[in-house]
Amino acid sequence: MTRFFFAGPLRDATFRGVIAGADLSTSPATLSGARAVRAEGTDHPLIDWTAGHEAEGLLAMPGDEIAARIAFYATAQGLSEQVCRVSLDGTETEATLFSPAGAQSVAQDWSLEAWSRKDRATALHAARETMAYYGQADAREVRRRMPTIRMRAASHARAETEETPRTLRSGVARDSVEVRERRQPYANYFAVTEVDFDHPRFDGGRSAEVTRAALSSGDAVTVLPYDPVRERVLVIEQFRFGPYIRGDRHPWVLEPIAGRIDPGEMPEHAARREAEEESGLALGRLIPIGRYYPSPGVMTEYLFTYVAIADLPDGAGGLGGAEQEEEDIRSHVIAFDHFMELVQSGEVNTGPLLLSALWLQRERAGLA
Repeated sequence: MTRFFFAGPLRDATFRGVIAGADLSTSPATLSGARAVRAEGTDHPLIDWTAGHEAEGLLAMPGDEIAARIAFYATAQGLSEQVCRVSLDGTETEATLFSPAGAQSVAQDWSLEAWSRKDRATALHAARETMAYYGQADAREVRRRMPTIRMRAASHARAETEETPRTLRSGVARDSVEVRERRQPYANYFAVTEVDFDHPRFDGGRSAEVTRAALSSGDAVTVLPYDPVRERVLVIEQFRFGPYIRGDRHPWVLEPIAGRIDPGEMPEHAARREAEEESGLALGRLIPIGRYYPSPGVMTEYLFTYVAIADLPDGAGGLGGAEQEEEDIRSHVIAFDHFMELVQSGEVNTGPLLLSALWLQRERAGLA
């Protein structure tokens, strides 16, 4: 029987149950001459072999099916196996532990309490999607998708804790929706989630069973840089696949700077990072102007939209974009009046840029 030593998130009973697909009994154990340390870009700790330390963990002895599920998860997470000897009730026994292959240590002890406080919610959602692929996809393919799995998981975790006003709309909660079946017929950078369900009606009854599908993605930011001294804005132009598939004759569109929020990243930081990546621009004051679903009937995307004070001298535009993401972006620095002419003519035809333009038209006198 395989023995596993869990020194990281698998010490959490709920997390462990998601991976195992069932209750998995464990016993407290220790690993001498080692300590668990945090690693960049992963929930799982590295093992630092240092004399005089003792890493706490749990010893599990699962059957073949649960062991296979754990091995699938480990491969999908990019964890490597290592055989060690752990102490259980004063007796040493051989076990397998997992640690992130090739990860860099951040020189801090890994703490279950700190992980639970900061990262557990996102990790649980990512684990649930990961294990939904068990028996359906190769673990190495799931590993390739992991950045977007974590991005969707972070968005889900953020939605669970975010409070929005309910002064007009009803206070009916999501747990009143009864799900009959949930499927994911497609998953890559985006995923398609299809659900059979019924929900409460405004007349007090319940709907018939309906089937709906949504494009699942991560939360994102948009930011429109504005120079109040020169009365200029910076907008970007790039090819967009959605307009192309629709049949638009000119699928290069004007937009604000935009990008996905990385797991664990604050929206404000994402806005500044994307401005640097897409236009080489260091932003000044960030002004939040809205948080919203741009198309709630078909996609999960949730946007945090900003206007930013920026210095936009002659020559501030140009070419940019993240090479690793195959981005090809051109920045335009234009006068505010010209910007509003583009809005009026319909050349600005993307929702976040329209919203940002109309907000700035109303508020710019107070930004001078």
